Amino acid sequence: MTAKTRFQNRIALITGAGSDSGIGFAAARTLASGGARLALTSTTDRIFERAKTLNAGGCRASGYTADLMDREQVMQLVDRVIRDFDRIDILVNNAGMVQVGKEETFLQMADLPPNEWDESIARNLNTCFNVTHAVLPHMIKNQYGRIVNISSVTGPLVSNPGETAYSAAKAAMVGMSRSLAIEVARHGITVNNVAPGWIATGSSTAEERTAAENTPMGRAGTPAEVGDLIAFLASDESTYITGQLFVIDGGNTIQECKGPGCVFQGGAHRFAPG
Repeated sequence: MTAKTRFQNRIALITGAGSDSGIGFAAARTLASGGARLALTSTTDRIFERAKTLNAGGCRASGYTADLMDREQVMQLVDRVIRDFDRIDILVNNAGMVQVGKEETFLQMADLPPNEWDESIARNLNTCFNVTHAVLPHMIKNQYGRIVNISSVTGPLVSNPGETAYSAAKAAMVGMSRSLAIEVARHGITVNNVAPGWIATGSSTAEERTAAENTPMGRAGTPAEVGDLIAFLASDESTYITGQLFVIDGGNTIQECKGPGCVFQGGAHRFAPG
């Protein structure tokens, strides 16, 4: 098997692939380079531009718009993909974080309106459940599947003030994946999670870019680097790996000393004044 035939004859559904600088589209590029045929989703028509780009490079890709928080729309989406491609071998659940046209809010729990909690859980957890639940019967029928859920270090490992709902959703995604991995292992289906840290996407804020400079590697990760990890877990190179969480954060969560006031000298950390 060569790099160009790694995903030959595989059909991949990738959610949240609308941004040309995001993780979803980076994963799509990597899978396409290995010969996969792709179904891409987002909430807006920009997904058709992403599919057009991939088709221009020789990949067969189709774009679909759907609100993945709406279970009826999800069922219709999966039915359309199955009709167009015959099956789904690989599912990358990348949708979440924030929808186009809506601003992300950071409110401490005491100030968080319950409806915003519900919306964040729906966007960051229920989307993953809805699509996976709709795709699973097809994978079980075919006795094959690779499910890769894009979680985060935020929630399963660390957190920030004002992110209780997001943290809860991403941690719950990992717990859900572990149970599902046990349920479907004997059907030839694996379920794994990728937990990115600071990744340089088009939506990165100035604060996030500064935080990335204080990782051990001194930089943010790239969507392509995350895409490579997704591709490994989606491939037949990972047949005996399931129910796991893979952190890709440049070592940020393993360091105790963080921030611009913390420097590395003489083999040990020390706090720098000011």
